[in-house]
Amino acid sequence: MSAAAKISVAGLTKSFGAKRVLDGVDVDVARGESLVIIGGSGTGKSVTLKCMLGLMRPDRGSIKIDGVETVGVSQRDRMRLMTKFGMLFQGGALFDSLPIWENVGFRLLYADRVARKIARVQAIEALERVNLNESVADLRPAELSGGMQKRVALARAVVAKPEIIFFDEPTTGLDPITADVINDLIVHVVKGLGATAVSITHDMASARKIADDIAMIHDGKIIWRGAADAIDRSGDPYVEQFIHGRADGPIKVDARRERA
Repeated sequence: MSAAAKISVAGLTKSFGAKRVLDGVDVDVARGESLVIIGGSGTGKSVTLKCMLGLMRPDRGSIKIDGVETVGVSQRDRMRLMTKFGMLFQGGALFDSLPIWENVGFRLLYADRVARKIARVQAIEALERVNLNESVADLRPAELSGGMQKRVALARAVVAKPEIIFFDEPTTGLDPITADVINDLIVHVVKGLGATAVSITHDMASARKIADDIAMIHDGKIIWRGAADAIDRSGDPYVEQFIHGRADGPIKVDARRERA
């Protein structure tokens, strides 16, 4: 593990029945770095992210945060660790029955036990970071466009000023222009907080915009990693096929493959 690593993953394996999804994932993320993991469906992106978050326990391997092992920690230590994290879920995962400000301030209210008046102020400040003003605070998610809902979800991910932010397919379901707006906001808020970021996506426009480094996962292993601006010169046939979306190449699509 690099001395500067905020996150260090080594030898991560995870199987579901006879299917091995992760087969020895090794990846470090430096403090303040934005790493994007790319790869097709079923290659292990989501499972890697869930293991980092502690939502899944790997069969073997190590996940260290700030040099401290997190695999197998107690529930109390897990809860303490989670205070370092922010998360932008793929579908936004907003609560339809709650006003926007309460969606953004959900963690403050129900985990951190912040008073409602203070939580509302902090939620509105987070909304302003993603270019939404106080006028949306008392609306419901259904009253907002898809792009605005994604911005609300981003505000919720950063409201507690986390040290590490995870992004799960942040531009899924958005048109190209709205997606680029979200990408710009992700760069702005991550850099503004000085946070470490880990994202998974198959959207190469998003990966190029938000990443410092890009890593490609295939068949449960990291097969290539480099600077975002070096990916077009990777020289790796798997990477070349993926980033150009070619049917022909070493990657064979299995219609039975489940998302992983």
